[in-house]
Amino acid sequence: MQPLFDMDIQKLKGVGKKRAELFGKLGAPTVGDLLRLYPRDYQDWSGVTPISDAGTDEVCVVRGEVVAPPTEQRIRGGKLMHRCTVTDGEADMRLTFFNNRYIPGLLKEGETYLFRGRVSYTGRTPAMVSPEFSPEDRSAEIVPIYPATQGLATRSVAQAVKSALALLPDTLEDPLPPEIRERYKLCYLGYALENIHFPRTKEDLEIARRRLVFEEFLVLQLGLMEIKSGNRQENLHPLPGDFPEDFTRLLPFKLTGAQQRAIAEGIKDMSGPATMNRLVQGDVGSGKTAVAAALCWPVIKSGRQAALMAPTEILASQHYKSLSGLLEPAGIRCGLLTGGAGARQRQVREGISSGDIELVIGTHALISEKVEFHKLGLVITDEQHRFGVKQRMALAQKGASPHMLVMSATPIPRTLALMAYGDLDVSVLDELPPGRQEIATYLITPDKRERAFGYVREFLKEGRQGYLICPLIEGDESGMMSLEEYLPRVRAAFPGVAVAALHGKMKPQEKEQAMADFARGDTKLLVATTVVEVGMDVPNAAIMLIENAERYGLSQLHQLRGRIGRGKYQSACILISAAKNPESVERLKVFKSTNDGFTIADADLKLRGPGDFFGQRQHGLPQLKIAGISMDMELLREAQKCARRIYRSGALEGCDYKLLRDEIRRLFEKTGSERIAL
Repeated sequence: MQPLFDMDIQKLKGVGKKRAELFGKLGAPTVGDLLRLYPRDYQDWSGVTPISDAGTDEVCVVRGEVVAPPTEQRIRGGKLMHRCTVTDGEADMRLTFFNNRYIPGLLKEGETYLFRGRVSYTGRTPAMVSPEFSPEDRSAEIVPIYPATQGLATRSVAQAVKSALALLPDTLEDPLPPEIRERYKLCYLGYALENIHFPRTKEDLEIARRRLVFEEFLVLQLGLMEIKSGNRQENLHPLPGDFPEDFTRLLPFKLTGAQQRAIAEGIKDMSGPATMNRLVQGDVGSGKTAVAAALCWPVIKSGRQAALMAPTEILASQHYKSLSGLLEPAGIRCGLLTGGAGARQRQVREGISSGDIELVIGTHALISEKVEFHKLGLVITDEQHRFGVKQRMALAQKGASPHMLVMSATPIPRTLALMAYGDLDVSVLDELPPGRQEIATYLITPDKRERAFGYVREFLKEGRQGYLICPLIEGDESGMMSLEEYLPRVRAAFPGVAVAALHGKMKPQEKEQAMADFARGDTKLLVATTVVEVGMDVPNAAIMLIENAERYGLSQLHQLRGRIGRGKYQSACILISAAKNPESVERLKVFKSTNDGFTIADADLKLRGPGDFFGQRQHGLPQLKIAGISMDMELLREAQKCARRIYRSGALEGCDYKLLRDEIRRLFEKTGSERIAL
């Protein structure tokens, strides 16, 4: 790290102790952090629009002379209002200001100012309400807007940034060596920092942003490669490199080509010189559990244990049911651990410790200090996006260099998967087992709910079951449908039908009972929240109705829809939404048009950005400060290629890359990663 960048922000001109604390809240305790506190937006004063060309609802800059002194009046509530008219010689514009007693002294009759604001029309006359204005000619200025906190306005941040930029030496050392800057046509760091904060033109801003986005992606990718390399521990118990044919004979179905490929890749990893670290990602119903079971088989047959960690009790119970049903007849002893202090859980922990239990399925209870393994050889985490890296590693540390398998039922575009799971090899299950039904999907407005209920009745008459999904458990002021108010409405609409509820606030025993009743067919309609998103596998369930569908991400809707169509029956999903927002309507139309999870994931990424894939807890990954994955996908691909070339060539160890190594270390140290050892 360059010494200037390490300097305490309190040493900057105009930044005292109290203000330094506020900068700390913004994540900028040092000069380096401040220079990387990029503007969240910009106000463009660089183009002046003639008043006559100002369009309705358009944000623009106009130049106008004040025709007469602003008039003042008191309006309802005692608020102060000023009005005045300005002209550019061709057309007039009316300006209104609220609660600013300084307006008469700031806007002088006969003086010309620049005004920036959103245009509306009163009759034929254009108008602006509370526009920003300046007596100076700012026609060439692009003004940065920074994140702010109480007591620290964006203008104060800008002043501090100017002070920091003034300290930069003319020969600022650049973490990107000249050969990388030349190959990828990237500007020098000093130029990038100056023009990301105070660009002279839009072109300068774009040049600066491109360089900083590329650098951010490159540092992230190289760090993930280093973590991946650190994960490559010696394989202490290499397996025979044969496909487990004896396991496949247990299966009541034939594996798809994609499943066979993923299993073969895992077996090859586990028979090699280093431990397996692999992600298996696939669409809903693509058969990830069968792949996991196939990889458990040779590990357990070699005398070691396997552990599968799921994020919820429901999913853990579902996995236990399917895996024990498959493997226990073949002599493999399975156990379920979901926490608690009961005798049954104590017996499971004892079985894990003694080695009597060869495959344990559980929640995060598996990483409890009370749990000790006899010989842990394989760690599996399901729905990995719900865990953090530290939880995954905590389970792995209960064994001597165990193999690691990560499963995700949230399809992620491959470029994004390389970033999200850069420390893992990736297998993709891109085939569905034969017999999976295409699910018909409909989008309706709330006024057609009764007709939708009639459609649900048709499925019930045929002996099928269904899910009715609500976004909330209890009502609030949002106007969204809550389970609390929806349940009696459903019971009234379906007299004589067995209706039950399932939600996150129920006790574990109540949840298990509700699930068991539905799985047996005793319950015909399950009114639930997204708690059914994972873990419910009822082949007879063929109809789903989702209220307030606009409140969910596409990937979450896809997970919900995946609870039906799991048997031989034609299935249907009905989305109910009153959304008028064009983006929300577009998302729901995309979802309605396809059943392919990877297509949906791509659409989600473009429409919503990476939020659905990267939550705050996700993987312990550093937070991106300037790059936007959806808008910068091409730069991400370039940076990934560059990172691979640097890493494979060994250039990262050279003198020219010292500053880049420092940036990688700095970025990952903030996440608490212990595996960056550059």
